Amino acid sequence: MKKKILVVFTGGTIGSETEGENVSLDVKSRKLLISAYRARTHGDIEFDEVSPVNVLSENVQPSDLKKIYDCVAAADTSLYDGVIITHGTDTLCFTVNWFSQVFCDYPLPIVFVSALYPLTDNRSNGVTNFSGAVDFIEKTGLHGVYCAFANEWENCKIHLGSRLTYPSEISGHYYSALNAYLAEIVNGEVVFNQSPYLPTLEQIKNNRKKGCDPALSGGVILITMRSLLNFAVYDFDEVKPNAVIIELSHSGTICTQGDNLNFLRFADYCKKCGVEVIIGPVMSRAKVYDSMKHLPDNVKISYDMTIEMTVAKVMSALGAHLDADAYFDDNRAFEKINFPL
Repeated sequence: MKKKILVVFTGGTIGSETEGENVSLDVKSRKLLISAYRARTHGDIEFDEVSPVNVLSENVQPSDLKKIYDCVAAADTSLYDGVIITHGTDTLCFTVNWFSQVFCDYPLPIVFVSALYPLTDNRSNGVTNFSGAVDFIEKTGLHGVYCAFANEWENCKIHLGSRLTYPSEISGHYYSALNAYLAEIVNGEVVFNQSPYLPTLEQIKNNRKKGCDPALSGGVILITMRSLLNFAVYDFDEVKPNAVIIELSHSGTICTQGDNLNFLRFADYCKKCGVEVIIGPVMSRAKVYDSMKHLPDNVKISYDMTIEMTVAKVMSALGAHLDADAYFDDNRAFEKINFPL
């Protein structure tokens, strides 16, 4: 081990300070994070620091993601044991899922860290997450994309980047799909989860899938299934998207009866407009409800992946001028969830 890590600062709450009731970006937090880590661990790790962008994550633009991508892609990997990327929590999930696809063949571990509160707030989990990322990099030697995140009153968990799901409402807690996190940090040691839903460590070590093109399409609409969702309000006469993704209910269903609430009518409208329609998540081994047995032929299904990964794959495929579902059958970074027999 080289005992050296590249830290890519991008802003977010972990890179902010509190002034009164407001939270704003503060470049001094970069030094605070490193110094707080050293004070806690007394470790001898060296850190090289870069900052391609400095932005609150809710304001991240495609150009910002490209700058972060270019920064990591250009790094001299022979100098480091791994890469840590600080990121805001609000859009952390998308960036981590997307990075798992474009950097699945990166020779070093890339670990994202964030914080629910600025580092000067005693409730912040920023230093704990950073420390967990360092421990994971230095003690496992795995490559791939991960997220280190400690929910309140829990150990820091290490999540596969391709399995990280959108945070819980209000609490902001992060979880892996089916709560199958890869590992947790216990007293500085990495304890791997034995969940049957996870790939084996050998599979992770031997993964050499090629990353997808880093281009992204912005012409995607995500609609989340809720009771009484009215599809009639969507009108593509003025602005037509490239694709519509429908996030289904937990049982993989959506309304297919009536008029304005009927997804089948909406799918037909999208077909006439030349707009691709994708639904998910759908588990391939689940029983199919009657309402979902006769879907139109223009509806494409995202099987065995989270909705977050589905969005990342669709935006990537369309950005590369491919069909929206072009990457669905790929399993670049173990995004396809294992279901034991």
